[in-house]
Amino acid sequence: MSSGTPKPQVDTSKPHPARVYDWLLGGKDNYPVDVAVGEQLPEVVKRSARQNREFMHRASAYLARKGVDQFLDIGTGIPTAPNLHQIVQEINPKARIVYTDNDPIVLRHAEALLYSTPEGRTDYIQADVREPKAILERAGSLLDFERPVGLSLIALMHFIPDSDGPTNPYDIVRTLLDALAPGSYLMLSHATADYHRELEAPVTNAYARGGIPLRPRTWAEVERFFGGLELVKPPGLVSVDRWWVPGGAVPPEEPGGPAAVYGGVARVLTR
Repeated sequence: MSSGTPKPQVDTSKPHPARVYDWLLGGKDNYPVDVAVGEQLPEVVKRSARQNREFMHRASAYLARKGVDQFLDIGTGIPTAPNLHQIVQEINPKARIVYTDNDPIVLRHAEALLYSTPEGRTDYIQADVREPKAILERAGSLLDFERPVGLSLIALMHFIPDSDGPTNPYDIVRTLLDALAPGSYLMLSHATADYHRELEAPVTNAYARGGIPLRPRTWAEVERFFGGLELVKPPGLVSVDRWWVPGGAVPPEEPGGPAAVYGGVARVLTR
């Protein structure tokens, strides 16, 4: 972004999931309305946010080592180092990454997102996951969808409510997957109340009071996002703190039980 680029207008009167997540991770790019939501959330949510971030690090590094050199990260959030491009370009400096988010504050950090290795490329698109075709069209200027792509949907789809219309969360993911070549991968994490059922109402109510819909889903409901794909097993679809790189060390268990987030990585077999 050049110095002459107008600063994006950020609505500080309403909380935003990306900024609440930033607060949960200990970041500073949030506002009182975001803090007000975050302070209502139990400790397990804060711990799960960190564990979710660590899952992204392990999963993206795994895909880079598998030879994936193109990534589409939707719901990027506010950059927290190391970000996805830093993880994968350390393994493959030629990797290309397109970031997407709908919060204008993320645009303010575009320079950090666009800081790439000389051999690779990064780009940023301000767009909403509920318009997947528009994202794919714009991402196609940097990514070659005739070759494998790593699609990253980290802690995003639980903010998309159930719907019978065009914003049905499963249809959104299917539209994105249908554009990917065989050999591509889906890397997805999603909030759940399976392990902490007593916290479902307090957490969803805290977000709802801030005007943010939150739809935790069960293991079976999250597994539907991977329909027709080949889940990487082990570990399969598990709480993010229990997802380990196949052949690597299993993360140590932490006090407080499993994370309130499921995570999985799966391979695209056919278009």
